[in-house]
Amino acid sequence: MNPHPALPQRGRELDDVAAMDYEAAAAELERTVALLGKEQEDLAESVRTFERGLALARRCARLLDDAERRLNELAPAVERTAGP
Repeated sequence: MNPHPALPQRGRELDDVAAMDYEAAAAELERTVALLGKEQEDLAESVRTFERGLALARRCARLLDDAERRLNELAPAVERTAGP
């Protein structure tokens, strides 16, 4: 049971974030930050917007970490093929 009925259960509203590529998540994060910068009358909506922004920021960070890890894995192979 949801302890805060004014706030929706997490999950379904954030499921699409997990499928986003970096560019889509970063673009939506920019829009979300801009929206949070505006005054909102509804507290529950503000909390939902903040929660989505947090999920988007985490998705972007995870994708950047994955890309960095892949580049670090590829670096030795590139160095070997480049030679002296």
